Amino acid sequence: MSGFRLEPLFASPLYRAQLGPRALNHALEHACLSISRDDEAGQRWCREHGYEGYTSYASLDDLPQRAPEFAGLARQLERHAQQFCRALAYDLDGRRLKLDSLWINLLKPGGHHGAHLHPHAVISGTYYVRVPKGAGAIRFEDPRLAMFMAAPPRKVRAPRARQSFVTVTPKVGTLLLWESFLRHDVPVNAAKSLRISISFNFAVA
Repeated sequence: MSGFRLEPLFASPLYRAQLGPRALNHALEHACLSISRDDEAGQRWCREHGYEGYTSYASLDDLPQRAPEFAGLARQLERHAQQFCRALAYDLDGRRLKLDSLWINLLKPGGHHGAHLHPHAVISGTYYVRVPKGAGAIRFEDPRLAMFMAAPPRKVRAPRARQSFVTVTPKVGTLLLWESFLRHDVPVNAAKSLRISISFNFAVA
């Protein structure tokens, strides 16, 4: 059959970039490990909530002020978030994007992070500091999934843009940005060492 066309609607773009220089990444890795050892409140939160590793999500809100490595990363994140914002055609009506939160994630072998989204944020993302083989994946869920009703499942080999779940495997230095309403999860760390990443949110100020 001919005479028809497909127009993609309601796309959810994923922004991907490689950050540098390499020295910044090495400094960030050292800072993440050092802060994780000293953050007793964060360690306690992880134990109480069954987090398999360490996260500063609930304990520290001043990483850019705490270490210059994070301040340098924050400046890069702000530039990329502004670029992503323009690509998304957001009308901020004179307002601006603000880095609202920034936190460390150390995921132990065997650890995972269940499906979640980031409420009260506009753009979220993760920068990957250490990604041992078998540890780096993040999986995104089609935000329309709950409304598919009686739709049959997608074929196993469906085009990537038609799949209900899309897995992305970053490498060291990869920056990923997405709209905060996208549910995502981190599959089990199948590596033999820590996966280190830095996650963040941008809100409209």
